[in-house]
Amino acid sequence: MNKIPVTLNGAEKLRAELHHLKTVERPRAISAIAEARSHGDLSENAEYDAAKERQGFIEGRIKEVENKLSNAQIIDPKLLDADGRCVFGATLDLEDQESGNRVRYQIVGEDEADIKSGKISINSPIARALIGKFAGDIAKVQAPGGLREYEIIDVRYE
Repeated sequence: MNKIPVTLNGAEKLRAELHHLKTVERPRAISAIAEARSHGDLSENAEYDAAKERQGFIEGRIKEVENKLSNAQIIDPKLLDADGRCVFGATLDLEDQESGNRVRYQIVGEDEADIKSGKISINSPIARALIGKFAGDIAKVQAPGGLREYEIIDVRYE
């Protein structure tokens, strides 16, 4: 399977989620099943069904997170030396050429993307348009609202 790029911060969040699932959520689900079993007939026990369903969800999520971590290519943006190029993990200051608005984005992995906190997926149209460009370049992005042009003001690896 191909390696999936993940920032160091993203990998730490996945590890924390995995730890929480294994040490808090899994034991909670097991005790909920035990409690529901103690109520008698399992064939008509909605609590038991709900607890088993919750346990199935938790086990599935544990497997998913473990798979993501095992296939992760962890990249620490602070250690990048890309000579000012836009690459995975870079933080970019951009200026919309039409409106003059400035935005700051970090290019991150699919699971880390959160536009509200300025993290865009490596697979997003804007990130694909920015990759390989330098400060001073113009990136043309085909957005849902039409073609947008962004000037790259600054590229940092933080």
